[in-house]
Amino acid sequence: QRQHTTSDPSQQHKPTANRTRLQSFRCGQSVVVPHRIAQHSTMAKKDGGGNANDSRFFTTQKKGEMHELRQELHDTDKHVKVDAVKKVIAFMTVGKDVSTLFADVLNCAQTGNIELKKLVYLYLINYAKTQPELTLLAVNTFVKDSNDSNPLIRALAVRTMGCIRVDRITEYLCEPLSRALRDDDPYVRKTAAVCVAKLYDIAPDLVQERGFLETLHDLISDSNPSVVANAVAALSEIAEASGKDVMKISAAVLQKLLAALNECTEWGQVFILDSLAKYTPADGREAEGIIERVTPRLKHSNSAVVMSAVKVILSYMELMGSSSSDAIRALTRKLAPPLVTLLNSEPEIQYVALRNINLIVQKRPHILENEIKVFFCKYNDPIYVKMEKLEIIIKLVSERNIDQVLLEMKEYATEVDVDFVRKSVSAIGRCAVKLESAAERCIGVLLELIQTKVNYVVQESVIVIKDIFRRYPNRYESIIATLCDNLDTLDEPLAKASMIWIIGEYAERIDNADELLDTFLETFEEEDPAVQLQLLTATVKCFLKNPEDTQEMVQRVLDMATEESDNPDLRDRGFIYWRLLSTDPQAAKMVVLGDKPVIEDDTFRLDPSLLNVLIGQIATLSSVYHKPPEAFVVRRGAGLGMGLDGDGDDDENDDNYEGENDVGGDGDLLDIGGLNVSDSPAGGMYEPKASMNKVCGPEKSQGIEIYAGFRQLNGAIRMEMEVQNAGVEDVGALAIQLNKNAFGLSPASQQIIFNPPVPQGSSGKTFVELVVTPAMLAPVQGPINPQVQVAIKNMQTNNVFYFAANFSLEALFSKDGQLERSAFIESWKSISDENEISATVGDLTPAAVDIETVIEKFKANNVFFIARRPVPKSEGQEVVYFSMRTVTNMEFLAELTFKQGVPACKVCLKTENAPYVALAKAAIESLLRN
Repeated sequence: QRQHTTSDPSQQHKPTANRTRLQSFRCGQSVVVPHRIAQHSTMAKKDGGGNANDSRFFTTQKKGEMHELRQELHDTDKHVKVDAVKKVIAFMTVGKDVSTLFADVLNCAQTGNIELKKLVYLYLINYAKTQPELTLLAVNTFVKDSNDSNPLIRALAVRTMGCIRVDRITEYLCEPLSRALRDDDPYVRKTAAVCVAKLYDIAPDLVQERGFLETLHDLISDSNPSVVANAVAALSEIAEASGKDVMKISAAVLQKLLAALNECTEWGQVFILDSLAKYTPADGREAEGIIERVTPRLKHSNSAVVMSAVKVILSYMELMGSSSSDAIRALTRKLAPPLVTLLNSEPEIQYVALRNINLIVQKRPHILENEIKVFFCKYNDPIYVKMEKLEIIIKLVSERNIDQVLLEMKEYATEVDVDFVRKSVSAIGRCAVKLESAAERCIGVLLELIQTKVNYVVQESVIVIKDIFRRYPNRYESIIATLCDNLDTLDEPLAKASMIWIIGEYAERIDNADELLDTFLETFEEEDPAVQLQLLTATVKCFLKNPEDTQEMVQRVLDMATEESDNPDLRDRGFIYWRLLSTDPQAAKMVVLGDKPVIEDDTFRLDPSLLNVLIGQIATLSSVYHKPPEAFVVRRGAGLGMGLDGDGDDDENDDNYEGENDVGGDGDLLDIGGLNVSDSPAGGMYEPKASMNKVCGPEKSQGIEIYAGFRQLNGAIRMEMEVQNAGVEDVGALAIQLNKNAFGLSPASQQIIFNPPVPQGSSGKTFVELVVTPAMLAPVQGPINPQVQVAIKNMQTNNVFYFAANFSLEALFSKDGQLERSAFIESWKSISDENEISATVGDLTPAAVDIETVIEKFKANNVFFIARRPVPKSEGQEVVYFSMRTVTNMEFLAELTFKQGVPACKVCLKTENAPYVALAKAAIESLLRN
């Protein structure tokens, strides 16, 4: 066998054939040799067979993956080099750091191979930010490629330079970009048009100085429709970023856009249509002319083009006026088929289309009034599509189709998806509220569903029947007996609360109303707050209607509500009822049993002004969220809302959240004013402003977002508020109440009036003056919690919501906080070291470590200079002493140590009020940083 191994020529090549296999065992610089292969090699050597150099397969001079890639990047073979760059891109794509190969990859840019050049440029874009100095080495390549004879390479160079967001690259980009905008090849021109928008994002002033905006306007007249589309897209992007109308569509430009509309790509059509939607025609005739040119886009295969065309037509229909009623009816008929066709797309596109159709049927329900069947749910529709279809069915339901809809809804109520079933049952109730003539049929269907005894169906039915009772009082009470038979199935808070409301409202018609309520009272303390509130009210109603049999029960409920509950709403309502019943039972009847307003159909929930805004935003995220853009997008360089003047409130406030316990952090604390400007020449310079933190989101306050901060102004403590209204009603008046807190703060007035009211989609500022009241002081145990808990009531909607805002101690510092030097020394010595706290505040600005500046700034914030002295044997080091006193007469003494050339300060504080010392330190740190 040995003889065969050495003599067979084919066997002598086995080590070479196995070379690739052996490579896989190499790990880093070491080689892992399988036992059998090593044994075979050893045997071959012993027998004198094989190649004497077989050992080379088990040794390597390579240094790992990066070393291999570096060698391949310098290979003379074009294919090896392309494969190497592809490997680098692959590593980069999966998140592996290959920035060490930057210079090696950059060398590969010197090639005429366009595939290789694209790969290299892709790598450069990704790593330019981390290697800005090395990126400059590629500038010559970019400039050279921008003059290449191949238009693809010219466009590639300009596109890549635009994507590299390094300031020093932009100055080299201007000349190649200027040439590219006037290039003979349309591909280069359309690429350069988009590059202008990218450059504007980095250096807007540079774009205006070099006249690139004017060049973009010239490109709208280009002979190539793709160039026109890209120029429009770039101008639209710049307009969005700057908030200015840079598009400036004139009659001549309008005709060029309409001409390009028929020839450019589908996405180019979207850009042009979106620009047309923002244009306001001179009169109805011009609007009709534009609509006639846009209407063929309704048949396009791309859903984005269709929706953009719908947006243009709906926007212009408003301008056509009543004189064009025939034309409007014709357009209404034309809009239905493309919208219906969108429902045959993928589920995701269906969902977006349905959200847009939801807006369209609110604005013009006649468009789809005969197409309700297309919104009936299919068995395989995703749940999110089914939910949207139900919303639209409710909006389109009418006397003509209610029977069809009820049959369909009844079928949906037998589905397996619980959420969908609940929504279907709720939809039946909403149909009853919307159509008075169909209410009885809807109730009949609900009673049939209750008979199924399915738990969640019964509970949802009870909830919607309560709404029907409120919509049509004293009309359908005959079904109460059926509802009472199903009390045992109710276990959800909302269903229980609805049933209790029905029992209390119609107690005189239910023979055993007190017994039914008594069954709920057995678990009163474990119930949800909503159920407890309804139980309290229903029991009082029952007592007022039948006082003889329910006196003991109402006494028990009032005791539990006022003495055993820690819910402030329940407790307050209990006290109100108790006082009413004990002082004036007749007044109690008028209040508790008074006529209630009939609820209205809420199908068309959006405010008309908001709806008009959203119609103009069809085919954007706004039309999916049903919110204006400013409600969820914060643009750089633009204010957060119409009511804000935007001075100094940065996006960093978004990082703060309600309930935050940490009083430290950059920018979280407030600068406090109140010092007379004449007292200090620097008073105006250091006039404090409240640092506004987000304390309440729109999800818990029915669309009102609140930013709040505290400061002292002219001796008055203020909570300043910024209100952003994303709800459906204007915000005109709020009521405020504070819980007991560690500072004894309470509002001087509970009314907050916005004059004028804050409209939907806008924002406004106000403030609440606070006073210190001993009765509002919470017990102090351990370190102080800086939170001030706030309750707000929207007087328009009666909605009550809560939030907590962090209070900063400097808002309490008073003007009489300066101590005499001798009194300061005596106090400092008398305070125990246990009541001392020290910390180092680093990363300060030069102004924050300039002692004269600090003294003036602190004085403007009622922190008073006492003395300063150099530290012996420590050159350049100085200690400064300050005192401060709150309006509640808490004294704090501070020692600040500065060292020349060091951007830091050591802070030491002493006080007899140990629980507040951490807040005082945070206040000093905040003043230093701000």
